[in-house]
Amino acid sequence: MRHRALFGVILLLIFILPNTSFAAPKVADLLKELESIEEIKSDLTARSELTQQKEGEGVKVYDAIYYRHDADDSFLVVMTGPESEKGNGYLKQGDNFWMYRRNTRTFQHINRDESIEGTDAKEQDFEHKKLSEMYQPVTDSSGNDGLKETKLGDIPVFQFEVVAKIEDVSYPKQVYWIRQDNFLPLKIQSYSLSGTLMQTSYFLKYTQLSGRYLCIKSIYIDEFEKGNKTLLDIQSISLQKVDDYVFTKAYLENLSK
Repeated sequence: MRHRALFGVILLLIFILPNTSFAAPKVADLLKELESIEEIKSDLTARSELTQQKEGEGVKVYDAIYYRHDADDSFLVVMTGPESEKGNGYLKQGDNFWMYRRNTRTFQHINRDESIEGTDAKEQDFEHKKLSEMYQPVTDSSGNDGLKETKLGDIPVFQFEVVAKIEDVSYPKQVYWIRQDNFLPLKIQSYSLSGTLMQTSYFLKYTQLSGRYLCIKSIYIDEFEKGNKTLLDIQSISLQKVDDYVFTKAYLENLSK
């Protein structure tokens, strides 16, 4: 908490005393700050609701229980509704991701770009993101990272662009808009390798948990297939310890018995 408060004071001085020698924040530092403020130190259990709107198909609502354990990079999403999806799940253990299907009782190894039940929400929307390991700032020939101070509506934000350092990401390029006062993301635009805008994400509401932040309401807009979007709503949050066996394949299989 102390380092984050100090970082905030430095940024505040930049705005109050523009003629001082303080340097503007670096995008690489902001990525690490984003990691820190969104890392949950305890276990987490919550109910999540995914409301999907697809062009020509109307609205579908999916319910799930969401378990997360940042200490060893694990999470589990277990579908609880509708009945046709009940018992399906998504499991992450370290660098490994699996999708489980109740009907066939099989696990399939998947990447971060896998969608949840065909919605616009991705696997990476549920994990604790190690952004500084996944992305790096876009820089010019002089090494400048292109950080901009602008506004999103009436809110002062930092805007910056990052590109992937690894292959296992949902999108190889992203543009962030994060608040200047607490560094929380408000908007992300995600692009394909060819530079096509694929998705715009808006982070509408956060809650604070033990000094960290969790986005509890977000919307993901499909920019490639117009008219498609998904609203993710996280509710009934608990920080009680979750038994280790929950983050296992055996637990998912037992739910299907």
